[in-house]
Amino acid sequence: MTVKLVYFAWVRERIGKPEEDIDLPADVTTVRELLNHLKSLGEEYEAALQYPEVIRVAIDQEHVDHHEKIGNAREIGIFPPMTGG
Repeated sequence: MTVKLVYFAWVRERIGKPEEDIDLPADVTTVRELLNHLKSLGEEYEAALQYPEVIRVAIDQEHVDHHEKIGNAREIGIFPPMTGG
């Protein structure tokens, strides 16, 4: 399955690109598995996702938990923790 990943803020800066289309392996079915898979793609992904528990994710523009199934997502947004002010 091919999905569009969109990176935000320092996640984007560390990975070095704002977005990309990737082919997901069949065994990547949840957000947690996606983050683990991305960490295996290179140093820049490892640096960006070093602490996956703080990463926020949106599937088709709706925030979800890490146990959420990816399903037939068209777009997955990956965010650092958000702060208020």
